[in-house]
Amino acid sequence: MKANLIKWLGVATLFCAGMIFISCGDKKTAQCSKEKPCEYKFSHVVSENTPKGKAANYFAKLVKERSNGRLVIHVFPSAQLIDDDKIFQELKRNNVQFGAPSFSKFTPLAKEFNLWDVPFIFRDTDHLHAVMDGEVGEILKNAIATKGFIALSYWDAGFKQFSTNKKPILNPSDVKGQKVRIMSSKVLEEQIKALNGNPQVLPFGEVYSALQTGVVDAAENPLSNLYNSKFYEVQKSITLSNHGYLGYLVVASEKFWASLSESDKALIESAMKEATEYERIESAKEETLLLERLQTNDKTNTKIYELSPAQKAEWESVMRAIYPKFYDLIGEDLIKKTLETKAQ
Repeated sequence: MKANLIKWLGVATLFCAGMIFISCGDKKTAQCSKEKPCEYKFSHVVSENTPKGKAANYFAKLVKERSNGRLVIHVFPSAQLIDDDKIFQELKRNNVQFGAPSFSKFTPLAKEFNLWDVPFIFRDTDHLHAVMDGEVGEILKNAIATKGFIALSYWDAGFKQFSTNKKPILNPSDVKGQKVRIMSSKVLEEQIKALNGNPQVLPFGEVYSALQTGVVDAAENPLSNLYNSKFYEVQKSITLSNHGYLGYLVVASEKFWASLSESDKALIESAMKEATEYERIESAKEETLLLERLQTNDKTNTKIYELSPAQKAEWESVMRAIYPKFYDLIGEDLIKKTLETKAQ
């Protein structure tokens, strides 16, 4: 009841009180003051106790402190305000000033964002962050900028791992015949088909019951999703494959951004840079913690496997053979730039 009330009040705030926030934001922020601050909204869909939730709160804290209370960001976690299916339209209207949707939400806006779903394209976390913070990351941000949004920074959700009720997935051939739940993605669908598996697109909220009842045999998720949704209760094995990646792009309303003074834009960018470093550290900590819990606290006897160097090399060979199928969708040059990016 309390959660529903909070969400109802959030929606009411969005549509009823939003004009108060926006009327302040439509003026140059030099007119904001500690006594009469400019107030803005940051909406996201995960718990405030997750790395993304913590980073959003940390970002808001930094902005308030560094502006001496002139700029105040109100963070709405757990889809209290709106869900990510509506975030772009509300950013366009400037009813919300910040959002952090997952990469999959951006693919209808920019097909290049399918890059993040390409399997085994990132060698490790250092390579991933070098891609994000380098030329490829800027190309993708610019693609979103052309759609009328301010692309600020990439945040981590984590590398994906395979889990299954059938034969443990250690080699590409182990996927054959297995029904694998995926998000809606042309790249992910092609990935499973290339492995002779059966891709099954299902909403995330239906995955637990689908695994439990055998509607699907396997799934791919970061450890945070796998653990927090208790998928280990209905899966016999987990493979630490790191075969794919899930992440977020923090974006801002273009109208809001135009309302800022240059000094306040710099202030927000600086706070976002620090919040991004914090989020990535928290994400790495959480992954280590959740793996430890799966290994020590899991009473379901779920077996955890790691890929050997030889097994990983086989996966990379099989998956890279299908990359040309993605050239028209993503761009051959972008895929090659990603592969050639050197870790910092």
